[in-house]
Amino acid sequence: MSANYKNWVPNGMVMGFVAGTAALAFGASAAVLCGKKLGKAQKPIAGLLAAGSAMTALSTLWLKICQDRYSYDGSRQLSRQIIEGTAEYIDVRDGGIALDVGCGSGALTIACAKRNPGAKFIGIDRWGKEYASFSKELCESNAAEEGVADNTEFMQGDAVHLDFEDDTFDAVTSNYVYHNITGTDRKELLRETFRVLKKGGCFAIHDIMSKSKYGDIQAFADELRKEGFESVSVIDTTKGKFMSPAEAALMGLGGSALMIGRK
Repeated sequence: MSANYKNWVPNGMVMGFVAGTAALAFGASAAVLCGKKLGKAQKPIAGLLAAGSAMTALSTLWLKICQDRYSYDGSRQLSRQIIEGTAEYIDVRDGGIALDVGCGSGALTIACAKRNPGAKFIGIDRWGKEYASFSKELCESNAAEEGVADNTEFMQGDAVHLDFEDDTFDAVTSNYVYHNITGTDRKELLRETFRVLKKGGCFAIHDIMSKSKYGDIQAFADELRKEGFESVSVIDTTKGKFMSPAEAALMGLGGSALMIGRK
């Protein structure tokens, strides 16, 4: 056996679009065959259903392309590159403790634990219905397969209100989590994460940090520096760091950036 980190594009999502394409195509065919019963409405109905079928077919193709590129087993392995590239910035002393917010299948938690075998890494997630194939049990299984079961722990958690005291962790990290959380200022989500980070602790947060989602992230980085944070940088990961601009656009990852530094 080997670790199974799943895919950011679940099979269920792809199959749902396949089923939708088939249903719309069947409806368009039925509208053509039942032309007499539908009368003048036959052509508009058939046309709308055919157009809908074509659109869902294109969406299905796009999802399959994304799924293949994200796959840990594919030739591109974009997910692996992002996870391992983010983990490179997490350096924890032996005996230290670190937090991964929104751990999903445990990939980033485990990658960090492998790089820092003397430290403990806690991964938290709400494991919602949107990604039903991800679970605490899956994370624990993957950690065991990767040989880091002894220095990893996984638990239910909420990124909006972390259930930890101030200054608990020597490092915090996260990958593509906060942009999915609506109804709150995402810069405040970062501050909540930094709240549990010890003075001198490092952080590496990768997300879609576009203006529409975060506002002026560079201005926020300036705020952190004025507050005493050290070596704060915002690295655009769509210009060769993890992907090309064209690939980012294709995959819906425009605005991806990595915020790193120390508290």
